[in-house]
Amino acid sequence: MSIRVLVADDHAAIRAGLVLILSGAPGIEVVGEAGDGATAVRRAVDLRPDVVLMDIRMPGTDGIEATRRLVGAGTCEVVVLTTFDLDEYVYGALRAGAAGFLLKSVEAPALIEAVRLVAAGEAVLAPQVTRRLLTAFADAAPAPPPTRNLDQLTDRERDVLACLGEGMSNQEIARRLHIGETTVKTHVSRVLAKLELRSRVQAAIAAQEAGLAGR
Repeated sequence: MSIRVLVADDHAAIRAGLVLILSGAPGIEVVGEAGDGATAVRRAVDLRPDVVLMDIRMPGTDGIEATRRLVGAGTCEVVVLTTFDLDEYVYGALRAGAAGFLLKSVEAPALIEAVRLVAAGEAVLAPQVTRRLLTAFADAAPAPPPTRNLDQLTDRERDVLACLGEGMSNQEIARRLHIGETTVKTHVSRVLAKLELRSRVQAAIAAQEAGLAGR
């Protein structure tokens, strides 16, 4: 079954380029486009894509608010696209529950792989800035309330959360902890539920804030 993707960007040329790249990839189907956040939300609700590629800066409803609505409703996964400048837009997108972010300069193979990873339940962070982002988020972002319910995690779930804080994939966590990938997925789901988080990226940030990553 093909991965269904909706592309949201207010620049027609960029949107067309993204559509062209994805449409040529085996197993990926672009089911719709949107030029602003409000349209992206409406079209995603109607079309039920697996993944939305969401520009951050768009007129009217921006990509952050659109992401918050879609992820909050469980409609689909969202990957934000940005020129990237470690600013409040990026922090806001992660807080809104985005599965990750990519630079708009991303190469075609990396874009395709990112869509596949997110559709499979992984997180995607631009490799050039993963560590820098997490560090900067902890140092510079507006201070969030303390992560709740950490004491409800089992020892193994805390181990998994620490791995998420290092940006590990399910496969890498499985190798680190010597458990199966299916077991990893179960632990990740439980961590997100107990901590009332929406995405792996939010879990990574929570691990950083709690001082668990890199233990």
